[in-house]
Amino acid sequence: MMRKISHLTFIAAVAAAAVLSGCRREDVREFTVEIPGLTQENQQKVVDAFTLRKPGQIPHVYDGIRPDTFVFDFDKKTLTMKYDSMKIAKTNIRMLIESAGVEVHFPSNTTGVAGYIDYKPASAD
Repeated sequence: MMRKISHLTFIAAVAAAAVLSGCRREDVREFTVEIPGLTQENQQKVVDAFTLRKPGQIPHVYDGIRPDTFVFDFDKKTLTMKYDSMKIAKTNIRMLIESAGVEVHFPSNTTGVAGYIDYKPASAD
């Protein structure tokens, strides 16, 4: 009987550890992108760009986008937003905005980003 209880305790401990060490399901980040031509009209284009419309279906926002966090700063010409990086990438966000015909200045400094190699070709001398 004691051996059966210890086995059950062990199984319960392993199950609890597996559940508690599970994968992240959400990784909400904040992102600011410069939109040089930001106007009221372009603001609406940007908001519309994040809305997925399919015939016969109710329009809905792309998964991972949080439009309730959009902060448009017309003086600085920026959009600050929160997004779930487990569901959508910054590049996809940029592409959605550009697909609406709105110019985006996307951060291009990749130093320190995973997969970046600071490679400088050897001189031809």
